[in-house]
Amino acid sequence: MRFGFTPAGDAVERHVLSNGRMRAGILTLGAIVQSVELPDGTDVVLGLPTVDDYLNRSRYFGAVVGRYGNRIAGGRFTLDGTEYRLPLNNNGHSLHGGLAGFDKRVWRAEPDGERAVRLTYVSADGEEGYPGTLTVSVTYTLTDRDELRIDYRATTDAPTVLNLTNHSYFNLAGGGDVLGHVVTIEADHYLPVDEGKIPLPGAPAPVAGTPYDFTRPTAVGARLSGCYDHCYVLRPGGTMRVQEPVSGRAMEVTTTEPGVQFYTGHMLDGVATPYGRHAGLCLETQHFPDSPNRPDFPSTVLRPGQEHVSATTYRFLF
Repeated sequence: MRFGFTPAGDAVERHVLSNGRMRAGILTLGAIVQSVELPDGTDVVLGLPTVDDYLNRSRYFGAVVGRYGNRIAGGRFTLDGTEYRLPLNNNGHSLHGGLAGFDKRVWRAEPDGERAVRLTYVSADGEEGYPGTLTVSVTYTLTDRDELRIDYRATTDAPTVLNLTNHSYFNLAGGGDVLGHVVTIEADHYLPVDEGKIPLPGAPAPVAGTPYDFTRPTAVGARLSGCYDHCYVLRPGGTMRVQEPVSGRAMEVTTTEPGVQFYTGHMLDGVATPYGRHAGLCLETQHFPDSPNRPDFPSTVLRPGQEHVSATTYRFLF
């Protein structure tokens, strides 16, 4: 169905997936997850009602971010001896693909029955400073196990860097804040960062004995001082779990990615965005921030002839 139009006149569609119990609304703008409705009608992701809101009042709500999710220090990196410079849109760094990343682009949709939709976007060579023409697809599927599965694929015609993730904010209560949500992250290490949220030099730090330890179920607000906005190094096969204790609703997250950015929405202010502080939490499965400048991190380089393949699954228990 038609959702609206961009200022350039491009039509934005809304596709509704259903597995007979759950429904998910997917937009062609930004490959956005606009809604995830559970059988009792509770919507557990933060969404917005109009195209204009998504372009002007969004903190990446539900979007696929890229070409490089998270931050690249100083908005520059060197690949095969050539330095590339990116737009600086976050305290002197490049964040989530730049000024007009994948979240602000209109993707092409190919529905696959009632349960799945495949969205495709071709990012031109030089777009937002990145080299290579990149063809990327994201497939959303609602499964029999009440999972929202996200499959990412991408190819390029020249060497580039790539870090795709989904930026959905979850609130399993359907409203209020998430400080009482109980979170488990199977990660023994995290990446300490500087004031610009760029990982510090050196190896990942142990979470043990710090407020960043979620190896055991812990309420978001139990040790919160300011915010959580950090990348965790997942154990091999590591999973994440969120439970809302009042309703009993839960979400389990699995991924093929090596890390997850855990963010608790401290930048939401109820003014520039419709939602207030800590109205949702994000589990952005991904490679590590600033990897193009960190040879000690898993590589995010994609070359011609290779295919980037990644998957993340959000399973809902109700």
